[in-house]
Amino acid sequence: MIIKAYQIAESIDLKQFKNNYTGNLHSYSSSDAYYANENDKYLYVLSYGVVVFYGYDEIKISEHIEFLLNYAGKPLKEKLSEEFTIHKSLDNDKFEHNEAFLTQINSDVIKTISLNIAQSVALDYYQNQAIQMLNETNNYTKMLEKKGRLLITNKTLLKFIGKTLIVKNNIVEQLYVFEQPEAAWNDQYLSKIDIGLTKVFEIKNRFRSIDYNLRIIDENLDLFKDLMQHKRSNQLEIIIIALILVEVINLFVEKYL
Repeated sequence: MIIKAYQIAESIDLKQFKNNYTGNLHSYSSSDAYYANENDKYLYVLSYGVVVFYGYDEIKISEHIEFLLNYAGKPLKEKLSEEFTIHKSLDNDKFEHNEAFLTQINSDVIKTISLNIAQSVALDYYQNQAIQMLNETNNYTKMLEKKGRLLITNKTLLKFIGKTLIVKNNIVEQLYVFEQPEAAWNDQYLSKIDIGLTKVFEIKNRFRSIDYNLRIIDENLDLFKDLMQHKRSNQLEIIIIALILVEVINLFVEKYL
């Protein structure tokens, strides 16, 4: 069976969705809502804008996504997606690139797998955002290299810094929920699945890559703010010098004319 995950927005209002969706709610928290519906169909909705389907055909998936968009914050123009196949195994558990062979498949197992796929899709989205911010930042650093200064107004630079900080804070705010599911703490089999899939999806390495990019962006923003402060100080010094010259000229005129 194939599990499909889609990043459809930057966030989803789970509370409002839960109040209006008629599915069979299996578990709920501030960060996720998990539904175990009829005919072994499972729906997993996460606050950071990802929805995961198990047992649904393409038509039902499209219908659910259309419904979920009513509760989405900043829907994405291009949805990111990822698929993962689960096979029933009689011998042992095995994890491969896009599939897993498992001796046990139940609602908790499906939820654990769904969470890992959801995190994988979200990491792609956040990595894209971090790279885009880094590229924009590099444009300014290249300007410094070629021109020796930032040929932009303070207002433009402040708008860029503000935009970058909003995106960065949003990434950090969402990534904090990327941790081992609570059910895996007390269940050895679920823990085994979570650890296996974390390796398959390289969750920790990708998380560190995003964190590294964000730290580079932070360093550049600090530099830009220092340059802007230095520019303001220079402008203030010029104004003070000009005022002093005006005062000296006035004294000279009053004394000798």
